[in-house]
Amino acid sequence: MINRTNTLSHVSNKTVSLLSVLVLSFLIFNNSFAADATNGESLSQTCLGCHGAPGLRNPGPVYSIPMVGGQHAEYIESALKAYRSGDRSHGTMKAQASNLSDENIADIAAFFSAMEGNSRPSHVNATMANNGKEKSAVCASCHGAIGDGDNSSYPKLAGQYESYIVQALKDYRSGDRKNAIMSGFAGTLKIEDIRELAAWFASQQGGLSAPQSVIFK
Repeated sequence: MINRTNTLSHVSNKTVSLLSVLVLSFLIFNNSFAADATNGESLSQTCLGCHGAPGLRNPGPVYSIPMVGGQHAEYIESALKAYRSGDRSHGTMKAQASNLSDENIADIAAFFSAMEGNSRPSHVNATMANNGKEKSAVCASCHGAIGDGDNSSYPKLAGQYESYIVQALKDYRSGDRKNAIMSGFAGTLKIEDIRELAAWFASQQGGLSAPQSVIFK
């Protein structure tokens, strides 16, 4: 004979356990998206020393410091964590990111991603850009047809500085940046391929900006 009391108790316990898991999952999910852009602005004052004005250059190797205003928050987070862990090799960025918690990184990403971006097409070699367009088809599934895609795991490239894109692809090719997908792709590229892809994406208009920091106003 079935003990109805024990059965109901067992069902009740399972229900409570399930509800507890759902509540915990809900809280974790919400907390993971509770980024504070206001705090991010405060934390980003050091970042703005390099990223807060258009045209500033990395000293060595020399290339334009990338625009991060309007970039996908998820991508900014992954990039900062890669600098923190050493998966990306850059002394200054490693030093900056090493002091940041995951919460700090999420806040900084929220601040920069909320900026309006309207990156103007760079003046590039038209022949190189056209060649790059033909070679960029493989990039489109992650970055969008012109590099201004909506997949937040991957960076916007449209209108980004040509020299920065060149350097990033060279770093993926050399292993100074570690990413299985990009390392595999960049490993097949010759330097002319890299320059042509960079010219194509830099010549597009997209959603990036170099925020005008008060430091440079």
